[in-house]
Formats: sequence, structure tokens, C-alpha cells
Amino acid sequence: QVQLVESGGGLVQAGGSLRLSCAASGIIGSINSMGWYRQAPGKQRELVAVVTRTGTTNYADSVKGRFTISRDNAKNRMYLQMNSLKPEDTAVYYCNAAGAWLTKSFDAWGQGTLVTVSA
Repeated sequence: QVQLVESGGGLVQAGGSLRLSCAASGIIGSINSMGWYRQAPGKQRELVAVVTRTGTTNYADSVKGRFTISRDNAKNRMYLQMNSLKPEDTAVYYCNAAGAWLTKSFDAWGQGTLVTVSA
């Protein structure tokens, strides 16, 4: 019931910035939390940042102070502002939405957008 599409990835030099966007469609009111995950080649997918319905945020230690997660409810979009990028930030970034509709819980994922940070 929820579909997610990421955009904004690309190639950037270390120290630069990128802003990722996630467009949500479907039964938006059923979403309880949204977050960004990333997966580098040969590594497990990891949580980058999450924001709940009430606005509470949480960040991975590796991105604290550099990344900011936000939501624009009017546009049904979520953003990840990434500053002071490092080569180790290189990964495919995925948008995630979790919630419940009627008696069913769900965990939706976008297709991913590639972020490459050069040294």
C-alpha cells in the first residue's frame, strides 16, 4: 500500500554534499516511521537515519553531525541531507517506510540510489 522512489544520488568529491529524496505514495497515513539505509558492496545493509511519526530522529554514529533526516508531509517526501561526505559513505542508499494498515504491518523499500564519494 506504500510505494517509495529514491533520487538524488550521484558522484561527489570528499567533503562535498548531496541531498537524497524519497517520494512516497499510497496510504501515507499508515506510515509510523521512515528511514534511510545503505549497503556497500560486500557489506550488510545498515541503518543510517530514522524519523518517527512524532518527529523523533535517530542516527548511526558514523553519520551524526554530518547527515540530517527530514520530512515534508505536504509533498509526501523524505530527505537526507548529507554534508562533509567521506569515501566510506559510498553505498546504495535505500528509503524505508514501516507502519500498519488495518491489521497488517508492512515494511516498504525503494529501489535504491547510488552515492559515490571520491577521495
